[in-house]
Amino acid sequence: MGDAPIKTGNGQGSNSVHVRQFNERVILAALRRMGQASKADIARHASLTNNAAGVIVRELERAGLIREEGKKRDGGRGQPATMLSLAPEGAYGIGVRIDRRSIETILIDFAGNPIGRRLHAIDLPPPQRAIDLITQDIEALVDQLPLAARRRVAGVGVAAPYNLGAWLEKLDMPTAQFHAWDNFDIAAALKESTGYDVVAENDGTAAAVAELFYGHGRKIDDFLYLFIGPAIGGGIVLGGQYVRGTTGNAGDVAMMPVSPSRLASAPQTSRSAEILLSRASINALMRHLRYHGADISGLADLAKTTAAMPEAVNEWAEDCVDALIVPILSAVAVLDVPVVVIDSDLDRTILDEIIHWLQWRLTESMPEAREAPRLMRGYFSEDAGAIGAASLPLHLNFSPFAAILTGKHASGRDETAGYTTMRRDERFEVASN
Repeated sequence: MGDAPIKTGNGQGSNSVHVRQFNERVILAALRRMGQASKADIARHASLTNNAAGVIVRELERAGLIREEGKKRDGGRGQPATMLSLAPEGAYGIGVRIDRRSIETILIDFAGNPIGRRLHAIDLPPPQRAIDLITQDIEALVDQLPLAARRRVAGVGVAAPYNLGAWLEKLDMPTAQFHAWDNFDIAAALKESTGYDVVAENDGTAAAVAELFYGHGRKIDDFLYLFIGPAIGGGIVLGGQYVRGTTGNAGDVAMMPVSPSRLASAPQTSRSAEILLSRASINALMRHLRYHGADISGLADLAKTTAAMPEAVNEWAEDCVDALIVPILSAVAVLDVPVVVIDSDLDRTILDEIIHWLQWRLTESMPEAREAPRLMRGYFSEDAGAIGAASLPLHLNFSPFAAILTGKHASGRDETAGYTTMRRDERFEVASN
């Protein structure tokens, strides 16, 4: 079902071709961050001459990746500057967030705007059933695009925990149906069923990518990202780039040790330490709500139940905040980041309360001569993982990697091997002469 999409540059040939491709992506990244900019602004950002920037801008306009937004009058002399922006219809990304308690698929345009979304609030089914469900959702979403636009779908990104079959007892999940996921290649199965190129990332990292591309990352280059979902995930952004780590699990705060919970609903343990996901997670909240008599089976029941049981929610939130203090202080000490962005599947009112209490506790807990990181609420709530996943194929195809200058992707793979750049399409290809 996947048609050959557009690409910028051909990724092969002389060094001048690689430099041109890199500069094309620098300009696209600048427009993503600034929203709108003149050719002069772009030239300054990309350290190019006005003439070189103008040539590349014209090529990107011809490829349908950027568009004019009108004239900007600043009161100065001369002709007003023409403002440029990313063309939303220039490319599209499909994102799939796979969690132990839900599956979400989303289609976004080149500017990051959601076009369509499909959500299933269910315990994760066996792999093949999940692939069939996701494939149907992708087909339904792509059908919302005009026929010509479907050739501009860059690919599919998948956001999923890397160890779906692990820590199930701590998450109060049945084990039998999840062990089939332990060695299942989600990306390969989706590529086979859809025909699109597929790239997968840890769900916390993918959500951090959404924040980097379309949220606070447009103004902040360095931050720790946390997402409180059924478990808790995280990601790291340094110097305006997300960090993967050796195994793709950079920012995996769920595994950080914390003291055992004092809530009566928490499982009893003889150990001196637990892991963070056992306390700072929606699963821990649902366990506490059930302890107080709530009939809650999954995320679909969460909003109604939390609204009806504010005291129980506050008890869990206090325990959650207490659990987050040491992991955040430890991560900030190691990474030296000034900001921690926190997002969640939770109702925004609950998350805002957690952030408020946590900011106060962090400020109170900081050692001498150190300042507490600034806490900021994320932009995307329950859609963060899926939007981040949908951003991955756009990121791989349109963001500047230094390795492009040698014809290789940032991972070190040849840029023509596997899923690292969009395939050639004569109608939309940007010239790189």
